[in-house]
Order: sequence, then C-alpha cells, then structure tokens
Amino acid sequence: MQIDAHYYAVLALSRFIGFRKDIAHKISYASQFVDDARVNLVTLSDHNDPSLLKKLSETPPLFNAATAHSYFEVNTLSYAAMVNNTAAFHFVPGCEGESFVKKMRCKKESPIILDILKEAKNDDDPVKFGLTLHAYADTFTHQGFSGIISKVNDVDKDRAFNQVHLEYIYLIKNRMIKEFLIKIKDVFSKEKQDKFIPAYGHGQVYSYPDIPYLEWKYRFDASVDFSKKFEETRIHNVDRYKKAFMKIKINLEDFLENNPKFKDDNVSGEFNFEDFFEVLLNKDILEQRIEVWQEYLLDENLLSADDKKIIEYDEDLWLRDAFEDFISQDYKKRVVYDAYLADNFFETDWYNYYKGIHWYKNLFFKSAQKHGLAIPNK
Repeated sequence: MQIDAHYYAVLALSRFIGFRKDIAHKISYASQFVDDARVNLVTLSDHNDPSLLKKLSETPPLFNAATAHSYFEVNTLSYAAMVNNTAAFHFVPGCEGESFVKKMRCKKESPIILDILKEAKNDDDPVKFGLTLHAYADTFTHQGFSGIISKVNDVDKDRAFNQVHLEYIYLIKNRMIKEFLIKIKDVFSKEKQDKFIPAYGHGQVYSYPDIPYLEWKYRFDASVDFSKKFEETRIHNVDRYKKAFMKIKINLEDFLENNPKFKDDNVSGEFNFEDFFEVLLNKDILEQRIEVWQEYLLDENLLSADDKKIIEYDEDLWLRDAFEDFISQDYKKRVVYDAYLADNFFETDWYNYYKGIHWYKNLFFKSAQKHGLAIPNK
C-alpha cells in the first residue's frame, strides 16, 4: 500500500468511526510514517541541554529508528535491516512451511501481527496503534512474499492487466530497470540479473501489489525444495484492499471502544463503504488519488479547510518538531550526526514513534518465537 491507503484512507475511516481529529491524525500519520522513517541512527551534539542527554540511556542513543525500506539501496540489504525493518513492518511472516525461508513468507493476518495488534488495541497509544495498522494492512497486499532476500520472492512471468496509466514515478523507474534487464537478458544469466532486481520483497513484481485497482498475475515456485515447479497465481487487488479495510474498520472500532477518551461526539456523518471504496479504488495516478481523498475528507465534513496540517501530509512534520537543528535533506539520510534535541523532545510524536517501533520489534520477535519461527537477531 501507499500513502493514499496508509494515510488518507486510514484518516478518513478514523474520523468516520468517531476519533477526534488529533487522534485520527496520530493514527494515520504513524501508519504512513512507517514508509517514510529513513533515519536509523541519530548521534547527539555534546552541546545539547545536559538534562535532555541524561534521560537518554541507549548506547548509541536513538539507534534502530528506521522503518522505511528500499529494494535498491545497498545499506538496506543487510540481514539486520531485512529482519528488523522489511520483514517486521512490511512483510510480517506467516510462520507456515517446513523451512525458515518458507516460514518467513508474509501471510494475510499472520499470527504474529494479530498478537501485536491485540496488544496495541489494549494500549492507549494512537502512535503504537497506527504503526501496527501499517504492518497489519500490508499483510493483505504483500502476502506470498518475504521480507528477506529469498527464493520465495524469485518469480516469473509477471504481468499487469488493467493498468490505466503509466503508474507513479517510482513505478516508471522500476519499468526502466525492467526494460534494461530485457536488453541484457541474452548477455547475463538469471543469477546476474538478480543483482539488479534481487529476490527481495515484491521487488520482482515492481509496485503491482500497491496499486489498489490493479489485476495482475505471476508464477512462483510452489515446490518444497525450490526445484522450479512454477504455478501461476492471479491477483485481484480490489478484493485484497476491500478485505483489508473492512478489517481495519473493525480494529479501529475496537481501539476506540477501549479508549473512549479519544471519541469526538460531534462526528455525525453516516459511513458508507460503497462511497469509501469508490475513492480508495479509483484509477487515477497517485497524486490525483491523493487530491480525491482530500476532497472527500472536506466534502464529508471529516476535516475543515483550517485543518491544512492534517489534509496535506508532511513527512517532515514529526522530525521538525523533535529536532531543533532540523534540515530536511540531512534527515533523509540513514545517519544523522550531532543533532540538537527540541526542548520538549520527550513529549514529541517522533520520540513516541521511536519508542513505539522498539515496543513493536520486541513483540515481533517474541511472537515469532512463540509461533515456531526463530529469527536470529543479534
């Protein structure tokens, strides 16, 4: 899924269900920020307020903070990044199969994510709940693929059927890579081609799982021993997205029931899934789909024109509030050196998110172990 689903659809659904604007914003922002949190390590300047530095006991401080992933950045292809990030937040393992790599394959509503979601719903932290919703939603659309480089992800003969546009800039870039591979396929072996598009996540089927309306197919190795016994599967993203958001609605309702303090009694709109799905599944390009969501939020009186900070998602918002020396280009890197903390750093949403992902990872590895999947993580 992308920002139209992880942020705007979750935001709209949260407001319809009855969450206050500020809480709906935290839930949906955390849900989307999982795809945008690139900073993995922050070192702190010695010139920070000593009282702030004293509160941070980690060594090194603010480490393992990233949840965003990429199929083509070398520093995200390490085993540690795969299990702590890609598998944990984007391809939650289904724990089924005889081998480790088979158990790592993502499954819709895997037992691991259901364990974590149960804990999140019984908490009163909308940030924890939002970031958990991201991983939960991705189990619907990323099912069948794995968050580690594996033969599970080595697929064949992918094809999209109902693609209306040349989708999104990054999909176009992926297509350029695909065209390049077509040109070199007679020169390089399949093994060497994998160096360009590794068998990692759903990289070899490009962005197909993340386009809500797309129908597509691919062949995967269904054998136990990866002996290339390929079977074809056809995917209807519309069905997957509908099922995902019907379940997300139920989980949002559970979270609100457990936390009535988050309720906005002034929300009076009548929710209609048919209208909601019409927006979610429309066949515009991503930028236009975002505009449709923004109009929907206003037309349904879920937000007002004064709520610009909520209507227009800003991936720098939480970072800007947390770090006094924030410069956007510096905080797009994996490591930020000599940072200055905001005076209220420990009350910021970014720090709460940072604590939330460590809470999540702790539960992730414990639950995996409980369900028969021992993931080395040292």
